[in-house]
Amino acid sequence: MMDMLTEDLSTDDLANLSIEDLTDYLSKKGHGRFSDPKALASAIQKAVRGSYRLGKVMADSVDTVLSVYATEIKTFKKMIAELDHAIADLVQTIPEERILQSIPGIGPVYAAGILAEIGQINRFDDETKLASYAGLSWRQKQSGNYNSSTTPLIRSGDNYLRYYLVEAANHVKLQDDVFKDYYNRKYHEVSNTPHKRALVLTARKLIRVIFFLLQNHQIYEERR
Repeated sequence: MMDMLTEDLSTDDLANLSIEDLTDYLSKKGHGRFSDPKALASAIQKAVRGSYRLGKVMADSVDTVLSVYATEIKTFKKMIAELDHAIADLVQTIPEERILQSIPGIGPVYAAGILAEIGQINRFDDETKLASYAGLSWRQKQSGNYNSSTTPLIRSGDNYLRYYLVEAANHVKLQDDVFKDYYNRKYHEVSNTPHKRALVLTARKLIRVIFFLLQNHQIYEERR
């Protein structure tokens, strides 16, 4: 899609191309990634033909702006890929990197981010201190109507570490059955924002695992 916007193809060109030519174009640009390029071509033409048609001067201006934005997006994606590669090379020099990457779903970027924010694990007496540092802890209500499902997070701590942990948890739950089952159980406990709550609680569980592994210099072993 980015190629379509950055090349000399206006919306009128897309609308007027034969379905065969557009299908061939998508097959070539997609390098075989599209399972049904003809259906995709039909969907694109339907969207273009059903959209509000602008006058030629306005349409040319819009096409130019879209092309500029698409080019910028492609440039940023390339830069991100290069940075990810550099991070992957750099994180290999950190001894603890192997420990974190033994957890399914945690790659070099998340491992680097988490380790950079934690620093030395012996700074923390226990995993609750690490959780508080990451801002993944809850304020206990003093009333008799305490309900853990509605208690908000304490909005303090290291925002970057919290981000890396939550994002990592989102990937770990897709690849590790223990975390997957935990997430699903927490998801079905409430009806209000179940995904957000379950994901944060999964990140909190991930903290316990990370703390234990780093403290004991152990590799993660998935339960069978």
